[in-house]
Amino acid sequence: MVTITLLLFYQLCGELLARYFELPVPGPVIGMLLLLLTLLARDALAETMEETAEGLLKNLSLMFVPAGVGMITHFELLGENWLAISIALVISTILGMVVTALTMKLLMRSNRG
Repeated sequence: MVTITLLLFYQLCGELLARYFELPVPGPVIGMLLLLLTLLARDALAETMEETAEGLLKNLSLMFVPAGVGMITHFELLGENWLAISIALVISTILGMVVTALTMKLLMRSNRG
């Protein structure tokens, strides 16, 4: 129970920072970065949060239900803007893959020496 509260606290902190500083990054992403920094600084916390994280991952499919409902609700809007949405999806997927590959390459180099 404490760890789920901690996760929600980091999300809240990220949301507050994003709104206060008017950042173009979503609050949950900022909260996730803050959590990552905390986990890097305190290894014991990662072990404590492991059970909660596994529980969330086991039920991850439930997290897609709101997105599916939103798509059905705005189906007309999606139909009107399908080309822009498709281009954005392709570009963001390619960018995500490139950033992931470069990060992996960097981590593998730093791990060697």
